Amino acid sequence: MSAPATDRVEIAGLLAEFETAPAVVAAARTVRDAGYRRWDVHSPFPIHGIDEAMGLRPTMLPWIVLASGVAGTVTGLLLAWWTNAIDYPYFVSGKPLFSLPAFMPVIFETTVLAAAFGAVLGMFGLNLLPMLYNPLFRHERFRRVTNDRFFIVIDASDPSFDPAGTRGLLESCGATAVEEVEE
Repeated sequence: MSAPATDRVEIAGLLAEFETAPAVVAAARTVRDAGYRRWDVHSPFPIHGIDEAMGLRPTMLPWIVLASGVAGTVTGLLLAWWTNAIDYPYFVSGKPLFSLPAFMPVIFETTVLAAAFGAVLGMFGLNLLPMLYNPLFRHERFRRVTNDRFFIVIDASDPSFDPAGTRGLLESCGATAVEEVEE
């Protein structure tokens, strides 16, 4: 005889609600100082100073865009050189087969195109998009984030996550409510 199956609910993290922006900034500093690595702050509008409070490093997106732009420049230059000097040399009035000023528009356009693709694809990659599902979207309390509430969500996959200890930390930060987010 087999044991009955139990529906065990998997916890995705803890959701803490705050009423004001200064309260969530102070709580973010506390969470950062406690050593948590996988957590986020959600608010209805941008909060000045939240990046510093969370301890976020500058993004590497500008470097991705620069590398993409340089690759576009080199690609445009090589394309112009190969097509006009090697693949199909066409002599016109004794002009050189490869003249840099004539190919500047092509080089510029491939630079801009590659940098734009690098920016979009880099943004998608760094933001882990497309993320088709997030357990927060089913949470009733989280729906107020676009209206008038501020939230800190600590992911259960964080190495420092302990359901009781993390709940205690969030409550000590002045959260008006702390709830589990189910998978």
